[in-house]
Amino acid sequence: MALQFRTAYIAPSSRVFGRGELVINPAQIAKRYLRWYFIIDFLSVLPLPQIVIWRFLHRSRGSDVLSTKQALFFMVLLQYIPRFARIVPLTSELKRTAGVIAETAWAGAAYYLLLYMLASHIVGAFWYLLSIERNITCWQEACEKSGHNTSFLYCGNNHMPGYNSWSNISSSVLTENCSPDGDNPPFDFGIFKQALTSGIVSSKKFVLKYCYCLWWGLQNLSTLGQGLQTSTYPGESLFSITLAISGLILFALLIGNMQTYLQSLTIRLEEMRVKKRDSEQWMHHRLLPQDLRERVRRYDQYKWLETRGVDEENLVQSLPKDLRRDIKRHLCLSLVKRVPLFENMDERLLDAICERLKPCLYTCHSYIVREGDPVDEMLFIIRGRLESVTTDGGRSGFYNRGLLKEGDFCGEELLTWALDPKSGSNLPSSTRTVKALKEVEAFALSADELKFVAGQFRRLHSRQVQHTFRFYSQQWRTWAACFIQAAWRRHCKRKMIEQRHKEEVEMELAGGDGDGGSRSLGTTFLVSKFAANALRGVHRNRNVKTGRELVNLPKPPEPDFTADAD
Repeated sequence: MALQFRTAYIAPSSRVFGRGELVINPAQIAKRYLRWYFIIDFLSVLPLPQIVIWRFLHRSRGSDVLSTKQALFFMVLLQYIPRFARIVPLTSELKRTAGVIAETAWAGAAYYLLLYMLASHIVGAFWYLLSIERNITCWQEACEKSGHNTSFLYCGNNHMPGYNSWSNISSSVLTENCSPDGDNPPFDFGIFKQALTSGIVSSKKFVLKYCYCLWWGLQNLSTLGQGLQTSTYPGESLFSITLAISGLILFALLIGNMQTYLQSLTIRLEEMRVKKRDSEQWMHHRLLPQDLRERVRRYDQYKWLETRGVDEENLVQSLPKDLRRDIKRHLCLSLVKRVPLFENMDERLLDAICERLKPCLYTCHSYIVREGDPVDEMLFIIRGRLESVTTDGGRSGFYNRGLLKEGDFCGEELLTWALDPKSGSNLPSSTRTVKALKEVEAFALSADELKFVAGQFRRLHSRQVQHTFRFYSQQWRTWAACFIQAAWRRHCKRKMIEQRHKEEVEMELAGGDGDGGSRSLGTTFLVSKFAANALRGVHRNRNVKTGRELVNLPKPPEPDFTADAD
């Protein structure tokens, strides 16, 4: 109550737009609290039962016991009303202020379970209290039936006339008329018979009383009082009716909300199960072959393991632009810097790239792009391994294979196309076939987004970016390998011809006579030199032809990393 005088509130008149205006004036806060909930809170915390007990202990007389008991009974019942009435607006205010009861599903379920246990405690306490009242009612009827005064039942009345005769027969009278044992007891206790036969009314152990009454309240709230055998006593019937209605309402509200919170833990699993069932029905209806079905199942399973059913792209796109940029930077910046093509760029360009990257997943043995197909996105590999193969347009005898790993990229034809200011709307064709060897996680830049990033590249004036592109490009690697291979073959053939010519000359010199050899030495040397030159020319023409055939692979187009002319 003291905090209520210092707790600010939002003025209802200011809730036209936004969250409204916060009122922090202490006078206005106190005025609002005194006008609404002060009386209810004051009646709830007023220690009326303690005052009555204190008064009885200091002014105890025998005749005051009955009146004190009745006063305590009604005070306890009446004070439950404002306490219960305060719980409902507090819960509503909590929902309206915070938006939800609890942020996590387990906390929400525990909150509603706690409210249900509190209701069980209240029901059990009323049941215990009413059980005592029904037992006292039976004693009073038995006392009147025996012709004695009901005041003899309470302490402090032993001075009244006739008390001695009652004390001699009280035990037998009460046992005969108020015993709850047997199939047909003399007094119908109804739903309170269980409290008397179990001994919790006469017990002095508080833990025993509390646990048993809590269990009784929880049991009958959960079963809506279906197992109760009531008597004809109107108060007992009203209590049973209230118990059944309260159990139905509480079970629908509290347990229903608790079930909703618990179901939210598995809602993604249920969505995946429904999606999987729809996918299986569709594949069965379209008569897809078994290998295609396995690929679809494998992709759905891998996507679920990576994202847990959350559509990250739509989730991020629904946020404000600055927040979306910061989230993308947090998620993608460290991964983008692992790509050698981007690691030396400035922060502004990296932010632009991170904002436009889209995550994508590929399962094992799936094709990212095939040779000859249009390239519509450039892929930057974050995790996984891919195979890149080319046959140079299907040329016989030509085959080149390379592996792509973390930090590599594919689809560089799209970057060359995007950097060309004269490129049209037709997308370039892929020169390689890229296939996933295992599960792959990557970021993709679409053709339109790459146009913007490529425009930023042309402002870099960096030869280092150009060299990095050449080094990691599969096209340039293939062309360089073929070029080096052709040069090496030409070098080997030239060495072989020179060695053969040297051996022929040595054989001719070793086979001549002494005089004839000396006389014809000059002639033989000139003839061998002429023959060697002739053979060298023939082999040179042949090597050039062979080298040209080997390096028939065209040089890849060079991306224009320089600044625009304007």
